[in-house]
Amino acid sequence: MINFQYSRANDVADAVKQIADDPSAKFIAGGTNLVDLMKYDVEHPTRLIDISRLPLTKVEDTAEGGLRIGALVPNSDLAWHPRVTERYPVLSSAIRAGASAQLRNMASTGGNLVQRTRCFYFYDATTPCNKREPGTGCSAKDGINRINAILGTSDACIATHPSDMCVALIALEAKVHVTGPNGERTIAIADFHRLPGSTPQRDTNLEPAEIITAVELPAKGFNTNYTYLKIRDRLSYAFALVSVAAALEVDGGTIREARLALGGVAHKPWRNPEAEAALKGQSAHRESFARAADIVLRDAKGFGHNTFKIDLARRTIVRALTQAANGTPQSQSHKKIA
Repeated sequence: MINFQYSRANDVADAVKQIADDPSAKFIAGGTNLVDLMKYDVEHPTRLIDISRLPLTKVEDTAEGGLRIGALVPNSDLAWHPRVTERYPVLSSAIRAGASAQLRNMASTGGNLVQRTRCFYFYDATTPCNKREPGTGCSAKDGINRINAILGTSDACIATHPSDMCVALIALEAKVHVTGPNGERTIAIADFHRLPGSTPQRDTNLEPAEIITAVELPAKGFNTNYTYLKIRDRLSYAFALVSVAAALEVDGGTIREARLALGGVAHKPWRNPEAEAALKGQSAHRESFARAADIVLRDAKGFGHNTFKIDLARRTIVRALTQAANGTPQSQSHKKIA
């Protein structure tokens, strides 16, 4: 039995004060990840601070033509919000590819951002894991590592980031608004999550007493030539082996701008600016897509059970870019790959 205290935050300032006063506390909204971690004896918060009633549930236009999404907007509401489906369909598609309808009803935008990375050994408290207990070792490197990372790994950790939503957010160049004891600040989504390095216990660059208040999208949403393609063991309720968010601006068959982000392959959503630059000015053909895939995967490394992911990622990138260029995005309702 895990003993913990429970309290409810009255507003953002109160939430920050409560967690600053108790560094071992955790925020809880939908609880779709934290409760699992507590059940598996991975997380041991001294207190759960309920933030589910804070006024962070609006989706609003910004003065710059973008969209501001409150941290407590449920994933299900966000996926089907008219402004999102019309202006940022790659985000809508990515969210609908994730988890189950029941989980999306509970999961929040902010909670999705801070869910912990995936690894069989991280969730197994009986095995050594540098994420749970730094310095004990990484069991996955020589263990069952089929779901683990092929990019951005370190000697300390080869876990993967699990979110679908975040893959689309990094392709869209979103910003994360946070509040802490020192006030408000904004973090580019590319800088929000961390590679494992020598500190795999840290998944994000949030400071200990900070709370996410909103996610902001820029005006450009790539609402014509896009796709979110997710390859997984089961067609529903499964994490990605490899996923790709592709967003293109195509003019007369020539790529004017490209965004390409991968999920399921690294400790954070993976974006390669060099590959995007290589696509710019090129014909929207398979040869261009294959060259971009080669750049993305140039430094990919498998660990035995997951080595197949390198070729899988290459084929998924090419297929996703083809879908985006043709304006035939992957359907999340009909699971057959287009």
